[in-house]
Amino acid sequence: MMNKVVSKDGTAIAYEQSGRGDAVIMVTGALGTRSHPQWIQLAGLLSEHFTVINYDRRGRGDSGDTLPYAVQREIEDIEALIDAAGGTACVYGISSGAILALEAADRLASKITKLAVYEPPLILNDGRPSLPEDYVEQIQAAIEAGNPGKAVEVFMTQALLIPEEYLAPMKADPMWQEMEAVAHTLAYDGLISREFMSGKPLPDDRWTSITADTLVIHGDQSEPMFRDAAQAAANNVERAEYKALQGQGHDVSPEAIAPVLVHFFKA
Repeated sequence: MMNKVVSKDGTAIAYEQSGRGDAVIMVTGALGTRSHPQWIQLAGLLSEHFTVINYDRRGRGDSGDTLPYAVQREIEDIEALIDAAGGTACVYGISSGAILALEAADRLASKITKLAVYEPPLILNDGRPSLPEDYVEQIQAAIEAGNPGKAVEVFMTQALLIPEEYLAPMKADPMWQEMEAVAHTLAYDGLISREFMSGKPLPDDRWTSITADTLVIHGDQSEPMFRDAAQAAANNVERAEYKALQGQGHDVSPEAIAPVLVHFFKA
């Protein structure tokens, strides 16, 4: 059953709650929604052990949106969900949602008891191209021109480095229309990630205020940037451990990540 909580700026955030036990809030990455089949599957696996909060980030699915966007608003959304769950929660974030989860844990230290993140997309060296400086502006221009498909193309080719010739068959998949429906939020994830995807080392003082026990995970089949990113994030967070997940890439399977999260959140 869908519930809604009102964030600090008045935006209604939609979520589904399942299971019993300590609260776990799931934070999706770019284009993710609470209704994605893999996300629903992961929520089901975790709900055997925890009270799981599976929500639509602002601007997506059944959640509202209030402009102008700011990363702080998304942190307030997480705080509103934590308060609705009883005042404290564990948090799991993936990809750009992992960066958002790290930022939230840095600012909501007393409310996030444990933090697990999978492959925050930090580009910390010249091992792969950094995001163009005008990446967010390109997405915003496409949305303002009424062309969400172009915004998705920018994300695919510049953030994911998918060759343009691969886009045509992707557009024939019904998933493309679902991505277009939330394409405007790609600019939000771009703002969350912008300073971390510029090819510069992670500042030594970033995320050092996080007090929660933290697990930073990457898949051993992913490109090296995700290993470097996970190690850098784990080095900065005082109470963090680092884990390589065997046989997994960026699109981690629910069956592979769920046991890791259950073990860590229950420990």
